[in-house]
This record gives sequence, structure tokens and C-alpha cells, in this order.
Amino acid sequence: MMKDKVPSTNAIRYLNEKKIPYNPVFYKYVEHGGTKVSAKELGVNEHNVIKTLIMENDRKEYFIILMHGDKEVSLKNMARFMNTKTVQPCKAEVANRHSGYLVGGTSPFGTRTKMKVYIEKTILNLDRIYINGGRKGMLVEIDPKVLPDILDSQIIEVGI
Repeated sequence: MMKDKVPSTNAIRYLNEKKIPYNPVFYKYVEHGGTKVSAKELGVNEHNVIKTLIMENDRKEYFIILMHGDKEVSLKNMARFMNTKTVQPCKAEVANRHSGYLVGGTSPFGTRTKMKVYIEKTILNLDRIYINGGRKGMLVEIDPKVLPDILDSQIIEVGI
């Protein structure tokens, strides 16, 4: 698909503004299908499909965790890392309000509220990743090495 045919989401505008090269890829969105469905549809390893998780801690601080599609986040280790009692996923409506995206289309780029982004360390070792482009059924293929430069981020190791 040509770049001029790509939906103009906040994420796409953000990537264009930062002059980050990306390749939009589209797949048939399945409710609650997650990274398993998009990876299968696109014929890529689920490890390279990155989840954008909107989380909160007990201090009501909202933040994003970028995690491999085939891994889970150790909430206990994340809480320990943040020196907080608990970390949990936000409720859908809270995530929507802070990100500006609907669940299933949540991207770390161009969020409504500026949030700290925690990137699982091993993501940066990959050649290419597929991450949400701000709309259900649309991912952008990018070089993960650009993430620390364009996001207010910190590297973590909390994947299990």
C-alpha cells in the first residue's frame, strides 16, 4: 500500500514528523486475537510483533510497556523496578483516555497524554518489529533501534 493511502492516525503523523522510515502493514483484525493473529496473518514471528500495554501503578502513574507478542510482563518485577507496590494493566476506558487510541489500536507513538515508555531490552536486538500504527488491523514495520530516540523511554527486563 502506498504511503499516501495510509490512514492518518496520530501514530503515523508522529512517525512522519520524526522522519522515521516505516512500512505500514494491514491484517484482518480479530477481537481479542492479539499478536498471535496478526503474526499469523502477516507470516511473521510473533516475537517480532510488539504489544503496546498501557499500565498504571498504585501511585496512579500511567505508562506504557512495549513487550514481545509471545511474552508476558512480570507485574511483580515491574513494580519492583519502579519501586512501587503494584503495577497492573489499565481498564480499557482509562487506557483509551490516556493514549487517545481504542484498545486493539493502541500505539506508543503520538499518545494523547505524554507517558513514559518502558521497552523490553531484547526488542532492541531485533532487525525489524511490527508495532501498532494507531488503528485496529494496522501495524507499522520499523527498526526498533529508533525507539529510544523518539520515545521518552527506559530499557527494562521484565518479560516472562
